[in-house]
Amino acid sequence: MENNKTGKKLNENKEIVIDATNSVAGRLAAYAAKQALAGKIIIILNSESAVITGNKDSIINSYMQKRRRHGSSQKGPIFPSVVEKILKRTIRGMLPHKQERGRIALKNVMCYKGVPEKYKDAKKIGFKSGKTGKNIKLGDLALMLKGRWTK
Repeated sequence: MENNKTGKKLNENKEIVIDATNSVAGRLAAYAAKQALAGKIIIILNSESAVITGNKDSIINSYMQKRRRHGSSQKGPIFPSVVEKILKRTIRGMLPHKQERGRIALKNVMCYKGVPEKYKDAKKIGFKSGKTGKNIKLGDLALMLKGRWTK
């Protein structure tokens, strides 16, 4: 499918590729949720390099508490411990995921650990954080949730 006037593919403007390296996860998630509700396809690369700002111990305790709040195996809530799914769950919290438009928007969000071969040469948007305070990377948080990370 090509547009006759410009020669560009029609869905080229609908796809947004975001590099999450050193970006604040909440701000990234808010932007991704807003664009997904607008009907765009969001691809987030390097999910493990996104950061959550704040005191490291309180962040870890908060996420560990969410993991322990696990209900029955059939109903949940089930909180993920994989990097990509943690970020997607954060985006889901900013969408009306119980309504149809929110479910459709969430299906248009894809998070990847690292950079897949398909998106090596794609033009990427970066959310560089100017803050250099207390923070923890999502990759370290995921290892902590799995119990494999040591200080």
